[in-house]
Amino acid sequence: MLASLYHTDQPVTIGILGGGQLAKMLAQSAYRMGLRVAVIEHGKDSPAGIMTKHEFGNGWADDGDLEAFIAASDIVTLENEFIDPSILERIAEKRLVFPEPATVALVQDKFIQKRTMAQAGIATPEFAACNSPEELVAFGERHGFPIVVKTRKFGYDGYGNHTARNENDCHSAWNKFMSGEDPRPVMAESYVSFVKELAVIVARNRRGETAVYPCVQTIQQNHICVTVLAPAPIEDHLRTEAQRIAVACVEAINGTGVFGIELFLTADDLIIFNEIAPRPHNSGHYTIEGCHTSQFENGIRAVCNLPLGSPDLVQGAAAMINILGERRGSGVPDSVVDLMKHPHVALHLYGKKESRIGRKMGHLTAIGTTVDQAFIRARDAVESLIW
Repeated sequence: MLASLYHTDQPVTIGILGGGQLAKMLAQSAYRMGLRVAVIEHGKDSPAGIMTKHEFGNGWADDGDLEAFIAASDIVTLENEFIDPSILERIAEKRLVFPEPATVALVQDKFIQKRTMAQAGIATPEFAACNSPEELVAFGERHGFPIVVKTRKFGYDGYGNHTARNENDCHSAWNKFMSGEDPRPVMAESYVSFVKELAVIVARNRRGETAVYPCVQTIQQNHICVTVLAPAPIEDHLRTEAQRIAVACVEAINGTGVFGIELFLTADDLIIFNEIAPRPHNSGHYTIEGCHTSQFENGIRAVCNLPLGSPDLVQGAAAMINILGERRGSGVPDSVVDLMKHPHVALHLYGKKESRIGRKMGHLTAIGTTVDQAFIRARDAVESLIW
């Protein structure tokens, strides 16, 4: 069926697990390629769900909706890594699923993820699974405080992270994550004193062909990415090394699809693995306007086993700034008129119904001949948006 993707009586339907902004941008690329899209999400009228008549709003926990979604789909992919691998395995009994359940299982638990990368010879922080607050304290004493306590599953944008600077903090982190009705097992990592946070997007199809995007710098506030600079303002050999490590990470989990790899750059020019996401990544949103083929289009190409498009920048540089919620209320901005006066900026609003403080409501991208030029264009435009 893959070999005859465009030689069937009906267009192939890409099923997407999740209906948020990543699914929306995947769907937009699929539609451009003449494909159809089915979306399953816990709730109707999601950003991606409103774009298709094949919307299943009761979610994958609902047997009826899950079976209908499977029936409507030819190839299934995902926009988040928090889906139980047993659900993916159930889908895989009837449909092609990428990334494969075995890949997601290696990524979903961050302890297993780190162990997999370390076994592949990729530099990581020191890490350990911890089953008591005393084990957290012992890890800190062994490797030096501060340490980072992480939930092994379901953490993102800093949720599920706690920096412990002493024994009391270790007990606080344990109580934070392991008390209550929904305890979340934790791991500990040594604290990496970095000078920059880097990221690389890698797309890989079933034949093992890869498209490796530029190494970018991500700038965080309160553990949320606010700005991406492409290419990262570091030496060429460091960008090349980051790309090499990113490909090795994807190969270590036998990944098919598109992946975001987060890395740390230290003061002595060491590049250390942080995390990998088996889906499109916020650090790659700039690729829609900034690269010849976006991460979303190459994600669709990869799961369909098609040749991959060029990941090269169309100009010398690009910058992306996330639009974060500044209040609770409507997800519709008050005015975009002043922003639209900036001619070199592309605006993306995700169509979320509600805004919350810190919630990703959209992003904008500017391209230019230099990183500084692209960033200034993006910065000036985002300051013109009225919420």
